[in-house]
Amino acid sequence: MPSSGPDFDHERQVAVAAAEEAGSLLRRRFGTARCVRTKGGTGDVQMDLDLAAEKLVLSRIQRHFPHDRILSEEAGLLDAAGERTWLVDPLDGSNNVVIGLPTYAVGIGLCLGGTPVMGVVHEPVTGETWHAVRGYGAHGPSGALPGPGPTLPRPGPVVAWTQGYAVERGDVTAVGLRTVLELRCRRVLQLWAPLLGWSLLARGTIDAFVGYRAEGVDLPTGALLAAEAGVELRTLSGAAFRPGFAGADTGRSFVAARGETLAYLLGEVGSVTTT
Repeated sequence: MPSSGPDFDHERQVAVAAAEEAGSLLRRRFGTARCVRTKGGTGDVQMDLDLAAEKLVLSRIQRHFPHDRILSEEAGLLDAAGERTWLVDPLDGSNNVVIGLPTYAVGIGLCLGGTPVMGVVHEPVTGETWHAVRGYGAHGPSGALPGPGPTLPRPGPVVAWTQGYAVERGDVTAVGLRTVLELRCRRVLQLWAPLLGWSLLARGTIDAFVGYRAEGVDLPTGALLAAEAGVELRTLSGAAFRPGFAGADTGRSFVAARGETLAYLLGEVGSVTTT
């Protein structure tokens, strides 16, 4: 496998090891997982596996990088001085696991300031891990990830969709976006595990990803993986999109694709956001 570069190679190795160890734990205990609590009125859940996997990942990061800040899905912000912030989603897809659906992932990223520089996504079900370092490409078990093709598929694109937990069920923009995607795309995947959507896009097995007010803890990790595989990231209005974890979720809506597919989707979502 090609080197991921000298700048963040140690961080990548630590993140891969932590994600795979957490994934092994999740896979072993999948059938015995139990819900600990629900989060607010959104329907999101916290499971005992969330906490167990998070404890494992955090201990690895803190052992190797004790002076870094960490933002984790369950523990929140573990603050520290400096520009380096680790992003940890120990179980992306908790709502799938709680109903027995084996569709989930572990995500670990590192941001320098507000910019993602390293990202790792591990899928416990298959045992596969994908990773990227800014400027050095995205890689998986078979080598470099190709990303999606630039040509618009004749039957329409296969698109993953995500929206943040704060988005209300009747949100006019969200309803409009989902409706136009269902009408104008071949298929719309709502995986409840955005990191898997990003990995599918980076591998080129789907054509695009559209997000509305996405969650910040996993967005930079997944977006870096796709961007390093050649995917273009845009806002819903077509401007350059810079994935970050801070600030209001209104700044985390995006279209990710390439070439003709990107232009096609920007035209379709533009019909919603400009009305």
